[in-house]
Amino acid sequence: MLLLIAFACLAGAVFLIGELATLPARERERSMRRASHYGFVRIASPLKDQPLRQRALEPLRETFAKWVLRVNPRTSIDAISLRLLGAGLGRRISPTGFLAAKGFLAIGGALMGITLVSLTGSSIAFLIMAAFAVGGFIAPDYFVSLKAKGRRERIRADLPDALDLLAVSVEAGLGFDGAVAKLTEHMDGPLAEEFGMTLGEMRIGESRQDGLKRMSERVDAPELSSFTRAIIQADQLGTSLGRILRVQAADTRLRRQAAAEERAMKAPIKMLFPTVLFIFPAMFLVILGPAFLNLEKLF
Repeated sequence: MLLLIAFACLAGAVFLIGELATLPARERERSMRRASHYGFVRIASPLKDQPLRQRALEPLRETFAKWVLRVNPRTSIDAISLRLLGAGLGRRISPTGFLAAKGFLAIGGALMGITLVSLTGSSIAFLIMAAFAVGGFIAPDYFVSLKAKGRRERIRADLPDALDLLAVSVEAGLGFDGAVAKLTEHMDGPLAEEFGMTLGEMRIGESRQDGLKRMSERVDAPELSSFTRAIIQADQLGTSLGRILRVQAADTRLRRQAAAEERAMKAPIKMLFPTVLFIFPAMFLVILGPAFLNLEKLF
């Protein structure tokens, strides 16, 4: 114990002597450094004003997004942004955040697969880990596809009424921009959001043709694409918008009716499989069960 105390005192004495011996040299170096940097203004980094969560998560999110783009080079930021806008998620989820979520879920799925393999001791460890990783990687795409499909169906259902309102507004003397503004005031839902976004683009200087083309690209519905093509042709040829809108509204209603009839015709075929799997066995058990019991008593 005394030897350790003596060694610590000796080390402290050596450190103090070294500090005193090098003090003049360090003062000269400090003075030279101040003189060389005289007149320069150091601007504080904006990262210091940001919360710790943003400083820590933003670089990590960028890293995951770059990794996902390298894994899937056919994907681009513009394509992801268009898909998110088509699903109605463009204002809530950024393309970088979406790509980072894919990478994070892929790694999380792989870790979950490894945990499951370690607990069960399965011999197909690599396949299970790969399945979980691929599932985590594909899950965000599947979610966005479902959202886009549901939003597209709502737009198809609301389109005839919207076209009727546009036709009435145009025939009453409003221009196309004014009719679209009237539509956004009196309708709600994804179609009104798309028309509102298109109207905002036209108000900031975009041409009507470019705004309508972008709307048809975001939604990717045949009825809306036909409507945008008809409006663009009417602008180019000088045709009456009211008549075009009436024709488009009638055509959209006919398409919606045909789609409903097609679904009704497919319904019996879709109902056949759950009927055979779940209803017929229970029905046979109830009908034939007593008969088999009676036959067992006879024989």
